[in-house]
Amino acid sequence: MPASEEASLRALESLMTEFFHSCTTNDRKREIEELLNSFAGQPGSWRHCLYFLSNSRNEYVMMYSLTVFENLVNKMWVGVASEDKAELRSCLPKLLLSQHALLPFFIRNKLCKVIVDIGRQDWPMFYHDFFSNTLQLVQSPSLAPLGLVLLKMTSEELVCPREDLSVVRKEELKKLLLDQIPTVLNLLTGILETVWDKHSVTATTPPPSPTSRESGVLAGDSTPMVLEAESGALCLLALECLAHLFSWIPLSSSITPALLASIFHFARFGCQQPIKTKPLPTSNGDSAPGSLLANGGSGGGGHGRTGQMVGHAERAKLGVMAMNCINELMCKNCVPVDFEEFLLRMFQQTFYLLQRLTNTHSHTNTHTIKSRLQELDESYVEKFTDFLRLFVSVHLRRIESNAQFPLVEFLALLFKYTFNQPSHEGYLACLDICSIFLDYLTTKIRSRLADSDSVVNRYKDALVLLLREVLNRIQFRLNQSQLEELDDETLDDDKQTEWQRYLRQSLEVVARVMELLPSQTFSDLFPVLQEDLDIYLGLQQFIVRSGASRRLNITAEADCRKLHCALRDLSSLLQAVGRLAEFFTGDVFTTRFNDALAIVQRLVEVSCYGSQICLYDVEMAVPSVLKPDLIDVHAQSLAALQAYSHWLAQFCGEVQRQQDQTQFMDLITSSMAATTPLINAKVPEKLLLSACHLLVSMATTVRPVFLVSLPAVQNIFNLITENHNHRLPPEAHVLVCRALSNMLLLPWPSLPEAEQQWPNRSANHARLLSSLTHQYRLLPRKAVIQQTLCVLRDLVDSISGEATKSRQICYHSLQESVQVTLALFPLFIQQPDVTDEMLSFFLTLFQALRVQMGVAFTEQIIQTFLSMFTRDQLAVSILQEGSSGSKVVQKFLKILQVVVQEPGQTFKPLLPSILSLCLDQVYPIVAERSCPDVKAEMFELLFQILHQNWRFFFKSSVLSSVQRSGAEELMENQAQFIAAMQSGSPFHTDLIQSDSLIQILLHKSHDLLQDDITLALYNMAAVDFQAFYSSFLPEFLNGCQGLDPHQRTTLARNFTPERDLPSFSQGVYRIVNDLRFYRLCNGSLPPGTLKL
Repeated sequence: MPASEEASLRALESLMTEFFHSCTTNDRKREIEELLNSFAGQPGSWRHCLYFLSNSRNEYVMMYSLTVFENLVNKMWVGVASEDKAELRSCLPKLLLSQHALLPFFIRNKLCKVIVDIGRQDWPMFYHDFFSNTLQLVQSPSLAPLGLVLLKMTSEELVCPREDLSVVRKEELKKLLLDQIPTVLNLLTGILETVWDKHSVTATTPPPSPTSRESGVLAGDSTPMVLEAESGALCLLALECLAHLFSWIPLSSSITPALLASIFHFARFGCQQPIKTKPLPTSNGDSAPGSLLANGGSGGGGHGRTGQMVGHAERAKLGVMAMNCINELMCKNCVPVDFEEFLLRMFQQTFYLLQRLTNTHSHTNTHTIKSRLQELDESYVEKFTDFLRLFVSVHLRRIESNAQFPLVEFLALLFKYTFNQPSHEGYLACLDICSIFLDYLTTKIRSRLADSDSVVNRYKDALVLLLREVLNRIQFRLNQSQLEELDDETLDDDKQTEWQRYLRQSLEVVARVMELLPSQTFSDLFPVLQEDLDIYLGLQQFIVRSGASRRLNITAEADCRKLHCALRDLSSLLQAVGRLAEFFTGDVFTTRFNDALAIVQRLVEVSCYGSQICLYDVEMAVPSVLKPDLIDVHAQSLAALQAYSHWLAQFCGEVQRQQDQTQFMDLITSSMAATTPLINAKVPEKLLLSACHLLVSMATTVRPVFLVSLPAVQNIFNLITENHNHRLPPEAHVLVCRALSNMLLLPWPSLPEAEQQWPNRSANHARLLSSLTHQYRLLPRKAVIQQTLCVLRDLVDSISGEATKSRQICYHSLQESVQVTLALFPLFIQQPDVTDEMLSFFLTLFQALRVQMGVAFTEQIIQTFLSMFTRDQLAVSILQEGSSGSKVVQKFLKILQVVVQEPGQTFKPLLPSILSLCLDQVYPIVAERSCPDVKAEMFELLFQILHQNWRFFFKSSVLSSVQRSGAEELMENQAQFIAAMQSGSPFHTDLIQSDSLIQILLHKSHDLLQDDITLALYNMAAVDFQAFYSSFLPEFLNGCQGLDPHQRTTLARNFTPERDLPSFSQGVYRIVNDLRFYRLCNGSLPPGTLKL
């Protein structure tokens, strides 16, 4: 036998070497793989593998042997003879103990995994000393690293097993482990304390009180703790164990102050600066990723020389892992009342760490805070930032009222940490934490209005510091080199550049501070804005004329750089001013009127200045840099002015009552003088669109009575209605048309109906639309149709929520164009991109103006559409899924949804035709195909018909039905009702006929979609829970192969007939898990096994 095994080993080594050789062909690899699988599947092959593992140093052979063991334990363990199991439980741990120091770390870990897998199957009933053996290893000085590897794997594999176990066994394992947690935590605490006490010299002073302001607070930092590599590796393994344990154990008294203190001791390592020393010679042992010592072992293998010290990178790893442990505890939102004192102790320790991170009195006295943070391990800084986020978002409310925690001092340190972040990502992450705190503070103040001033005053100094620093961080003149690094071209998923995201997040913080400290924010922001405005407004003096051209006479590099920074900053500050507009309206309008007026007047002045001197049209030294800057400043001044349109609307209402409109009229007149010259095709598009949006806001939000009569606005009317040669870009054209239409349609605020001048405005609106649709009505080319309908649709949509009079005038002006569109529809039915635009227009019409259109014309439109959408036409359109043809059908079905929801009897005569379209024409096409978009709209239409028009099928009232004492009521339109119900309930049919979703869960083919599949199952079952539990479930289980009757009964009994989603989901998880487990067990039994 030994000779035979020796020969088998040599043959296996040869095969494995050949398999992984670069010259081996794929066909030969397949042959070898089949041979190896065949050998592994033989009964008793594990005995050969035990010999191979004990006698070979070939890594491929060892890994193959362990894979055979792993498959045996996880897939066939139930069928293994009890004496063979006992032999494996004895041999494999012995092999690990004798060989662990010689094995490569990945082989050692695989062997540990097999042993833990056996423990997961047999502990405590058949493998009673599995866990106690692991704890003994942890307590052994020479074998503690191996014990910690086994302990961490035990936590991973027993609490969250990847392989199949019954739900009952999973719950049992978790309970068994929980019972051992106090012992485990005590052992881990002992390891950390022993190492710390042995090696700490200068850092033994306990953390001071967080309220201490003594300069000697950080005396222990003078010399970083010296730590031997062997001890460092041991502590890293202990911290890794703790991190995983903390991820699932509940907060309890087992997590002692001593353990917490030990973890924070090691968290200090992340705060230490690198020490410049001569590099020590390295050992020749194998290196293991993520560990300080190869194999996590000690002794015997040369894996860490006695006395070799841990370097900065290794100390940083200890700090990172310690913070990982702390964050796992911080993630737990469910905190027992008696644990809050424990939390306070945690935060006091963190306060100490934060002091160390932001301390400027280092031993060299040359480090700034930013450079200190930059030298620290990046992962440590990220973990610490994560901790701060968890503290502020989850636990601040618990700790704020505790007198022992100095929250104001903590905030000061948090802000110092924030504004010294070495990276933009780190800064934005910290800024997000500040925003969370400001939200918390704002909510607290709203709930305690009586003493809100005292709350704000407590934090005032910290908030002012935050405001000023944020404003400084967005200014190029102070941070040009850092801000220029931000990408301002590539858009992310939110359609923002990196710079725009940075600026937006910063301005949100400014806005939140403004809500708490309005006066302070205004007084800090306005002077900075004024400084950059002075530079911008002074540019006129540098413009030199040369014939017809103009040139900006600023050429020196330093001056150009200064101007670039000033313009970028002015653009940002104008956005800040616009963001604060909401804080000047509503109840505070009167009290903050003067500040708001000063802002608006300044914005009007800047906008007028930009429009008058047209800096975008001036030659300059560095046009690729300065010209975009100048355009952006001009555009942002208009956008900021637009942000104050609600304030102007409130101002408009006030002056109407006071009868003195001079100041208000001056603002509006000047705004229009700044806006209208820019509405020109030759103006840069960014600037043009800003002007158009401002014009829309003036017409829609502010609505001054005199707006339409201003000469500047009259010029725009003339441009749009007469000058067709200089057409604006499409988006700008739509916006300007909307503004002009709204000036004539929307009621003027604070004026009685008699003074609205509706006849005159109606005539003007009709002339406007007649001009806009002139070409469309006379020469309807494809491009003209699409452009005109886009404009008309926007005009209708913009007044959809307005008063009846506005909608009446709008429809009166549109009438001829609507008739033309209806007449053109049959001509373009074969061009889906045109019919899509037409139906979009009609959909908007039906949603906004169906009352004004009247019954007769609405019926004419619907009948036209119904006659055009024949079975063949629908088939052609629908079958081009995702195409414009499919979208046309969707739009048509949406129009019908609007029609059938109209209350009363108005459109009831159309119901038979609509039902016929759905059931006889659309449904047969989509029934056998996916067509999800068309199906969704069709089922929505059927639902609305049944929901809104049930009297179409049941003429008598519910009351009369009851009074007939159960006599059966005759149903009208019965065939259509039944057809609608059958087509609209596919879930019910699927529920009885298909078990495909459960099969998908069983086969784990779509694990990422597990929650979605479970939700779909729930929705199917919810159609008829009774049928699901009494009919579908037994049928499904009877059809499942690989189960015995008792197992089927058990599975059915454990799926309790609950009707809420969480309980149902738990039932699905349980039945799928246990069914898979039963099949695994049954499949692993030897042939002929008697099952009791």
